[in-house]
Amino acid sequence: MKAIGYQTAHPIEHRESLLDITLPEPTATGRDLLVEVLAVSVNPVDTKVRKSSARSGDGPDYKVLGWDATGIVKAVGPDVTWFKPGDRVWYAGSIARPGTNSELHLVDERIVGHAPQSLSHAQAAALPLTAITAWEMLFDRLGIAPGKQPSHKTLLIIGASGGVGSIMTQLAARLTSLTVIGTASRPETQAWVKELGAHHVIDHSQPLAAELKRIGFDTVDYIVSLTQTDQHLPQIAEAIAPQGKFGLIDDPVKFDATVFKRKSVSIHWELMFTRALYGTDDMPGQHRLLNEVAALVDAGLLRSTLAEHLGTINAANLKKAHTLIESGKARGKVVLEGWN
Repeated sequence: MKAIGYQTAHPIEHRESLLDITLPEPTATGRDLLVEVLAVSVNPVDTKVRKSSARSGDGPDYKVLGWDATGIVKAVGPDVTWFKPGDRVWYAGSIARPGTNSELHLVDERIVGHAPQSLSHAQAAALPLTAITAWEMLFDRLGIAPGKQPSHKTLLIIGASGGVGSIMTQLAARLTSLTVIGTASRPETQAWVKELGAHHVIDHSQPLAAELKRIGFDTVDYIVSLTQTDQHLPQIAEAIAPQGKFGLIDDPVKFDATVFKRKSVSIHWELMFTRALYGTDDMPGQHRLLNEVAALVDAGLLRSTLAEHLGTINAANLKKAHTLIESGKARGKVVLEGWN
Protein backbone atom coordinates (compact mmCIF):
# COMPACT_ATOMS: atom_id res chain seq x y z
CA MET A 1 0.00 0.00 0.00
CA LYS A 2 1.04 3.61 -0.53
CA ALA A 3 2.12 5.65 2.48
CA ILE A 4 4.17 8.68 3.48
CA GLY A 5 6.87 8.26 6.11
CA TYR A 6 10.41 9.09 7.15
CA GLN A 7 13.37 7.52 8.92
CA THR A 8 15.19 10.43 10.56
CA ALA A 9 13.84 13.65 12.05
CA HIS A 10 14.56 16.55 9.67
CA PRO A 11 13.46 20.15 9.03
CA ILE A 12 10.56 20.13 6.58
CA GLU A 13 12.70 21.57 3.75
CA HIS A 14 15.04 18.53 3.88
CA ARG A 15 14.49 16.24 0.89
CA GLU A 16 13.96 13.22 3.20
CA SER A 17 11.71 14.90 5.77
CA LEU A 18 8.71 13.07 4.25
CA LEU A 19 8.90 10.37 1.61
CA ASP A 20 6.49 8.46 -0.61
CA ILE A 21 6.89 4.81 0.38
CA THR A 22 5.26 1.39 -0.04
CA LEU A 23 4.34 -0.72 3.00
CA PRO A 24 2.72 -4.14 3.54
CA GLU A 25 -1.05 -4.14 4.06
CA PRO A 26 -1.96 -4.55 7.75
CA THR A 27 -4.46 -7.11 9.09
CA ALA A 28 -7.26 -6.33 11.55
CA THR A 29 -7.20 -8.26 14.83
CA GLY A 30 -8.96 -7.84 18.19
CA ARG A 31 -11.09 -4.68 18.25
CA ASP A 32 -9.27 -3.09 15.31
CA LEU A 33 -10.86 -1.75 12.16
CA LEU A 34 -8.94 -1.81 8.88
CA VAL A 35 -9.87 1.52 7.29
CA GLU A 36 -9.40 2.58 3.69
CA VAL A 37 -8.20 6.14 4.24
CA LEU A 38 -9.88 8.66 1.92
CA ALA A 39 -8.91 12.00 3.50
CA VAL A 40 -6.62 13.23 6.26
CA SER A 41 -5.90 16.51 7.97
CA VAL A 42 -2.60 17.76 9.35
CA ASN A 43 -2.25 19.05 12.91
CA PRO A 44 0.55 20.78 14.84
CA VAL A 45 1.25 17.44 16.54
CA ASP A 46 2.30 16.05 13.13
CA THR A 47 4.98 18.71 12.77
CA LYS A 48 6.14 18.38 16.39
CA VAL A 49 6.60 14.61 16.09
CA ARG A 50 8.30 14.88 12.70
CA LYS A 51 10.85 17.37 14.05
CA SER A 52 11.62 15.48 17.24
CA SER A 53 11.01 11.77 16.76
CA ALA A 54 12.58 9.27 14.36
CA ARG A 55 11.70 5.63 13.81
CA SER A 56 12.80 3.41 16.69
CA GLY A 57 15.88 1.29 16.13
CA ASP A 58 14.05 -2.02 16.45
CA GLY A 59 10.77 -0.79 14.94
CA PRO A 60 9.48 -0.46 11.37
CA ASP A 61 11.71 0.87 8.62
CA TYR A 62 9.66 4.09 8.44
CA LYS A 63 7.69 6.24 10.86
CA VAL A 64 4.26 7.14 9.49
CA LEU A 65 2.51 10.24 10.83
CA GLY A 66 -1.10 11.37 10.67
CA TRP A 67 -4.00 11.07 13.09
CA ASP A 68 -7.15 12.62 11.63
CA ALA A 69 -8.84 10.48 8.99
CA THR A 70 -12.09 9.82 7.20
CA GLY A 71 -12.52 6.53 5.40
CA ILE A 72 -14.44 3.33 4.76
CA VAL A 73 -14.13 0.21 6.92
CA LYS A 74 -12.59 -2.51 4.76
CA ALA A 75 -12.33 -5.28 7.38
CA VAL A 76 -12.86 -5.76 11.13
CA GLY A 77 -11.15 -7.76 13.86
CA PRO A 78 -13.00 -10.69 15.49
CA ASP A 79 -13.90 -8.68 18.62
CA VAL A 80 -15.41 -5.66 16.82
CA THR A 81 -19.10 -5.05 17.64
CA TRP A 82 -19.86 -1.43 16.65
CA PHE A 83 -18.83 -1.38 12.98
CA LYS A 84 -18.96 -3.49 9.84
CA PRO A 85 -17.23 -3.40 6.44
CA GLY A 86 -18.60 -0.58 4.32
CA ASP A 87 -19.21 1.82 7.23
CA ARG A 88 -18.04 5.40 6.69
CA VAL A 89 -15.99 6.47 9.72
CA TRP A 90 -13.97 9.33 11.14
CA TYR A 91 -11.44 9.38 13.96
CA ALA A 92 -8.12 10.58 15.34
CA GLY A 93 -5.91 7.54 15.95
CA SER A 94 -3.49 6.65 18.71
CA ILE A 95 -0.16 8.44 18.93
CA ALA A 96 1.41 5.10 19.94
CA ARG A 97 0.56 3.44 16.61
CA PRO A 98 1.41 4.04 12.92
CA GLY A 99 -0.46 7.03 11.53
CA THR A 100 -3.15 7.66 8.94
CA ASN A 101 -0.85 8.82 6.14
CA SER A 102 -1.33 5.44 4.47
CA GLU A 103 -3.92 3.90 2.16
CA LEU A 104 -4.96 1.38 4.82
CA HIS A 105 -4.90 2.02 8.56
CA LEU A 106 -5.61 0.06 11.74
CA VAL A 107 -7.53 1.78 14.55
CA ASP A 108 -9.32 0.58 17.70
CA GLU A 109 -13.10 0.85 17.30
CA ARG A 110 -13.39 2.48 20.73
CA ILE A 111 -11.97 5.76 19.38
CA VAL A 112 -13.87 5.73 16.07
CA GLY A 113 -17.20 7.35 15.20
CA HIS A 114 -19.64 7.23 12.29
CA ALA A 115 -18.81 10.16 10.01
CA PRO A 116 -21.34 12.97 9.46
CA GLN A 117 -23.55 12.26 6.47
CA SER A 118 -23.72 15.93 5.48
CA LEU A 119 -19.95 16.42 5.02
CA SER A 120 -17.58 15.32 2.28
CA HIS A 121 -14.61 13.16 3.17
CA ALA A 122 -12.35 16.23 3.19
CA GLN A 123 -14.73 18.34 5.26
CA ALA A 124 -15.12 15.57 7.82
CA ALA A 125 -11.38 14.84 8.07
CA ALA A 126 -10.83 18.37 9.35
CA LEU A 127 -12.64 17.76 12.63
CA PRO A 128 -11.94 14.63 14.74
CA LEU A 129 -8.71 15.45 16.63
CA THR A 130 -9.63 19.07 17.24
CA ALA A 131 -13.25 18.28 18.13
CA ILE A 132 -12.14 15.68 20.69
CA THR A 133 -9.58 18.08 22.14
CA ALA A 134 -12.04 20.96 22.37
CA TRP A 135 -14.88 18.82 23.76
CA GLU A 136 -12.72 17.16 26.41
CA MET A 137 -11.23 20.49 27.46
CA LEU A 138 -14.56 22.28 27.81
CA PHE A 139 -16.76 19.57 29.24
CA ASP A 140 -14.40 17.04 30.87
CA ARG A 141 -11.41 19.08 32.08
CA LEU A 142 -13.01 22.47 32.86
CA GLY A 143 -16.35 20.95 33.85
CA ILE A 144 -18.42 23.44 31.85
CA ALA A 145 -22.03 22.27 31.67
CA PRO A 146 -23.67 22.25 28.23
CA GLY A 147 -26.96 24.08 28.10
CA LYS A 148 -28.40 27.53 27.61
CA GLN A 149 -29.41 28.32 31.20
CA PRO A 150 -28.67 32.05 31.60
CA SER A 151 -25.15 32.63 32.91
CA HIS A 152 -22.75 35.51 33.35
CA LYS A 153 -19.70 33.27 32.92
CA THR A 154 -17.05 34.14 30.34
CA LEU A 155 -14.57 32.08 28.31
CA LEU A 156 -11.39 33.39 26.68
CA ILE A 157 -9.89 31.19 23.92
CA ILE A 158 -6.29 32.16 23.11
CA GLY A 159 -5.53 31.14 19.52
CA ALA A 160 -9.18 30.83 18.48
CA SER A 161 -8.49 30.83 14.73
CA GLY A 162 -6.44 27.62 14.72
CA GLY A 163 -7.73 24.07 14.37
CA VAL A 164 -8.74 23.46 17.98
CA GLY A 165 -9.84 27.06 18.48
CA SER A 166 -12.10 26.97 15.42
CA ILE A 167 -14.20 24.09 16.74
CA MET A 168 -13.94 25.11 20.42
CA THR A 169 -15.40 28.50 19.53
CA GLN A 170 -18.35 26.78 17.86
CA LEU A 171 -18.93 24.29 20.69
CA ALA A 172 -18.84 27.00 23.36
CA ALA A 173 -21.04 29.41 21.41
CA ARG A 174 -23.60 26.82 20.25
CA LEU A 175 -23.83 24.50 23.26
CA THR A 176 -23.32 26.76 26.31
CA SER A 177 -24.48 30.10 27.64
CA LEU A 178 -20.92 31.39 28.04
CA THR A 179 -19.84 34.71 26.60
CA VAL A 180 -17.12 33.56 24.19
CA ILE A 181 -14.09 35.77 23.57
CA GLY A 182 -11.59 34.59 20.96
CA THR A 183 -8.14 35.92 20.15
CA ALA A 184 -6.63 36.41 16.69
CA SER A 185 -4.02 38.87 15.46
CA ARG A 186 -4.80 39.43 11.76
CA PRO A 187 -7.92 40.90 10.15
CA GLU A 188 -8.66 37.71 8.20
CA THR A 189 -8.32 35.44 11.25
CA GLN A 190 -10.33 37.84 13.41
CA ALA A 191 -13.12 37.73 10.82
CA TRP A 192 -12.93 33.89 10.80
CA VAL A 193 -13.32 33.68 14.59
CA LYS A 194 -16.27 36.08 14.55
CA GLU A 195 -17.88 34.03 11.77
CA LEU A 196 -17.56 30.89 13.91
CA GLY A 197 -19.66 32.43 16.67
CA ALA A 198 -17.36 34.31 19.06
CA HIS A 199 -19.15 37.18 20.77
CA HIS A 200 -15.94 39.24 20.89
CA VAL A 201 -12.51 38.99 19.25
CA ILE A 202 -9.35 40.56 20.71
CA ASP A 203 -5.75 40.74 19.52
CA HIS A 204 -3.33 38.38 21.31
CA SER A 205 -0.34 40.34 19.96
CA GLN A 206 -1.39 43.02 22.48
CA PRO A 207 -1.52 42.62 26.30
CA LEU A 208 -4.55 40.41 26.94
CA ALA A 209 -5.68 42.10 30.16
CA ALA A 210 -5.74 45.49 28.44
CA GLU A 211 -7.56 44.05 25.42
CA LEU A 212 -10.22 42.54 27.71
CA LYS A 213 -10.70 45.83 29.53
CA ARG A 214 -11.08 47.54 26.15
CA ILE A 215 -14.21 45.45 25.46
CA GLY A 216 -15.54 45.78 29.02
CA PHE A 217 -14.22 42.75 30.93
CA ASP A 218 -11.98 43.13 33.99
CA THR A 219 -11.54 39.35 34.31
CA VAL A 220 -12.83 36.14 32.71
CA ASP A 221 -13.95 32.92 34.42
CA TYR A 222 -12.36 30.39 32.06
CA ILE A 223 -9.23 30.76 29.94
CA VAL A 224 -8.03 28.16 27.45
CA SER A 225 -4.59 28.69 25.93
CA LEU A 226 -4.02 26.79 22.70
CA THR A 227 -0.68 28.26 21.67
CA GLN A 228 2.34 30.18 23.04
CA THR A 229 1.20 29.73 26.63
CA ASP A 230 4.59 30.65 28.11
CA GLN A 231 4.47 34.04 26.35
CA HIS A 232 0.94 34.78 27.58
CA LEU A 233 1.19 33.36 31.11
CA PRO A 234 1.65 36.65 33.05
CA GLN A 235 -1.33 38.16 31.20
CA ILE A 236 -3.40 35.03 31.78
CA ALA A 237 -2.70 35.22 35.52
CA GLU A 238 -3.78 38.86 35.53
CA ALA A 239 -6.91 38.35 33.42
CA ILE A 240 -8.38 35.25 35.03
CA ALA A 241 -11.01 35.67 37.74
CA PRO A 242 -10.45 34.49 41.32
CA GLN A 243 -11.29 30.76 41.54
CA GLY A 244 -11.27 30.62 37.76
CA LYS A 245 -10.21 27.63 35.66
CA PHE A 246 -7.29 27.63 33.23
CA GLY A 247 -6.74 25.01 30.52
CA LEU A 248 -3.87 24.50 28.09
CA ILE A 249 -2.85 22.03 25.39
CA ASP A 250 0.63 23.12 24.31
CA ASP A 251 4.09 22.53 25.80
CA PRO A 252 5.45 25.65 27.51
CA VAL A 253 9.22 25.71 27.89
CA LYS A 254 8.68 27.20 31.35
CA PHE A 255 5.49 27.05 33.40
CA ASP A 256 5.29 28.71 36.81
CA ALA A 257 2.02 27.54 38.39
CA THR A 258 2.59 29.67 41.49
CA VAL A 259 1.28 32.75 39.64
CA PHE A 260 -2.20 31.24 40.05
CA LYS A 261 -1.99 30.45 43.77
CA ARG A 262 -3.26 33.79 45.07
CA LYS A 263 -6.44 33.46 43.01
CA SER A 264 -6.94 29.72 43.75
CA VAL A 265 -7.06 29.02 40.02
CA SER A 266 -7.22 25.38 38.95
CA ILE A 267 -5.03 24.23 36.04
CA HIS A 268 -6.12 21.61 33.50
CA TRP A 269 -4.05 19.98 30.77
CA GLU A 270 -5.73 18.27 27.83
CA LEU A 271 -4.22 15.62 25.54
CA MET A 272 -6.79 13.80 23.44
CA PHE A 273 -4.43 10.82 23.02
CA THR A 274 -4.49 9.95 26.75
CA ARG A 275 -7.45 7.56 26.63
CA ALA A 276 -6.04 5.44 23.80
CA LEU A 277 -2.46 5.68 25.07
CA TYR A 278 -3.36 4.19 28.45
CA GLY A 279 -6.41 2.15 27.49
CA THR A 280 -8.50 3.92 30.12
CA ASP A 281 -11.89 2.58 31.18
CA ASP A 282 -13.57 5.57 29.54
CA MET A 283 -11.80 5.06 26.21
CA PRO A 284 -15.18 4.42 24.46
CA GLY A 285 -16.08 7.99 25.43
CA GLN A 286 -14.30 9.14 22.27
CA HIS A 287 -16.50 6.83 20.17
CA ARG A 288 -19.63 8.35 21.70
CA LEU A 289 -18.20 11.89 21.50
CA LEU A 290 -17.50 11.59 17.77
CA ASN A 291 -20.98 10.21 17.13
CA GLU A 292 -22.47 13.14 19.04
CA VAL A 293 -20.38 15.69 17.15
CA ALA A 294 -21.46 14.05 13.88
CA ALA A 295 -25.09 14.44 14.91
CA LEU A 296 -24.51 18.13 15.74
CA VAL A 297 -22.89 18.65 12.33
CA ASP A 298 -25.76 16.93 10.52
CA ALA A 299 -28.23 19.05 12.50
CA GLY A 300 -26.50 22.20 11.25
CA LEU A 301 -25.23 23.29 14.68
CA LEU A 302 -21.54 22.80 13.86
CA ARG A 303 -19.63 23.31 10.62
CA SER A 304 -16.42 21.93 9.22
CA THR A 305 -13.29 23.94 9.96
CA LEU A 306 -11.61 23.02 6.66
CA ALA A 307 -9.76 26.09 5.42
CA GLU A 308 -7.05 24.73 3.07
CA HIS A 309 -7.39 21.74 0.69
CA LEU A 310 -3.90 20.95 -0.60
CA GLY A 311 -4.73 18.14 -3.02
CA THR A 312 -4.02 14.42 -2.93
CA ILE A 313 -2.21 12.58 -0.14
CA ASN A 314 1.48 12.42 -1.06
CA ALA A 315 4.82 13.55 0.33
CA ALA A 316 5.00 16.77 -1.69
CA ASN A 317 1.58 17.97 -0.55
CA LEU A 318 2.18 16.90 3.05
CA LYS A 319 5.38 18.97 3.01
CA LYS A 320 3.30 21.97 1.94
CA ALA A 321 0.88 21.31 4.79
CA HIS A 322 3.66 21.00 7.38
CA THR A 323 5.27 24.19 6.08
CA LEU A 324 1.98 26.10 6.34
CA ILE A 325 1.34 24.93 9.89
CA GLU A 326 4.90 25.69 11.00
CA SER A 327 4.53 29.22 9.60
CA GLY A 328 1.94 29.97 12.29
CA LYS A 329 -0.32 31.54 9.67
CA ALA A 330 -2.77 28.69 9.12
CA ARG A 331 -6.41 29.20 10.04
CA GLY A 332 -8.82 26.33 10.55
CA LYS A 333 -7.63 22.96 9.24
CA VAL A 334 -5.40 21.80 6.38
CA VAL A 335 -6.71 18.72 4.54
CA LEU A 336 -5.49 16.31 1.86
CA GLU A 337 -7.78 13.90 0.02
CA GLY A 338 -7.35 10.81 -2.18
CA TRP A 339 -4.29 9.05 -3.53
CA ASN A 340 -2.37 9.48 -6.78
